[in-house]
Amino acid sequence: MSQLQPAPAPCAELLREYRAAGPAAREPRRIPFAGVGGKDVYNIAAPFEDEGRTVLPGRVESRDSEHSDIVFFAESDGAWLPIEGAPVLRLQDPFHSRIGGELVVGGVEVFPHPERAGALMWRTVFYRGQGLRDLRRFFEGPDGMKDIRLAELADGGVGVFTRPQGEKGGRGKIGYVRVGSLDGLTVRAIDEAPLLEGQFAEGEWGGANETHLLPGGRIGVLGHIACFDEAGDRHYYPMAFEFDPASEAWSGLRLIGERRDFLPGPAKRPDLEDVVFSGGLIRVGDGRAVLYAGISDADAQTLDIPDPFAGR
Repeated sequence: MSQLQPAPAPCAELLREYRAAGPAAREPRRIPFAGVGGKDVYNIAAPFEDEGRTVLPGRVESRDSEHSDIVFFAESDGAWLPIEGAPVLRLQDPFHSRIGGELVVGGVEVFPHPERAGALMWRTVFYRGQGLRDLRRFFEGPDGMKDIRLAELADGGVGVFTRPQGEKGGRGKIGYVRVGSLDGLTVRAIDEAPLLEGQFAEGEWGGANETHLLPGGRIGVLGHIACFDEAGDRHYYPMAFEFDPASEAWSGLRLIGERRDFLPGPAKRPDLEDVVFSGGLIRVGDGRAVLYAGISDADAQTLDIPDPFAGR
């Protein structure tokens, strides 16, 4: 891995490389949800274990709205139902990790813009606890920043992947900073995190969605890369790369799937039809993994793929 990267490959080039490698994804499956009053469930995270059961977090939202909740589901008789007594968080796009033995859960909070009447602002919010039932809110990221993700490092520290927008990050670029612990998270540290330069082509954007600790202390990063086409439609692709916290070097991005690998289904709007939002990855062994993804801002599916971090 090296920080001396060639010019960043645009989405179109990465997609050509992915397709040229031949079909490798298989067994797309829609996740059946119930008990949400007919609302959509999408932008799921990977499942995790809590109190002896498998928990699946999902973004629950009406088709004609952007106001959503994070709901925690458990499977029962072939369907995923909201867990009775579990918290419901007024957030978008759930994620989770384990840091220092604690469960850390987060999402994106939308709130009225502090300066522009009628406009909205957003920030990444974090909760921590021993499990779902004792989660407590403990940190809010900078206003205007989504896709902050944490990684427990081999040395006990916490790696923080950031995604500034605007003057520093354009439509969205990935940054990185190390802090000593969860208590060391600060808005200033996140704002000042150096960018991983050279990952995204001009006018394109992306972010980290989930992290995996790999042998040797490296971090496998599951993320997304996105672009607009000439008609103004969005295209989101799941991608992955490796990051070395010791040298702060990283590998090139590679796509690990695309919309046509999944089952046909609804879209929230016509311009969101070609959207796959990486939610999480379960590495199942034998060089395979299961990708959990939000589809077209209206659906949730899984896909069996080659493990992007196998042998690394």
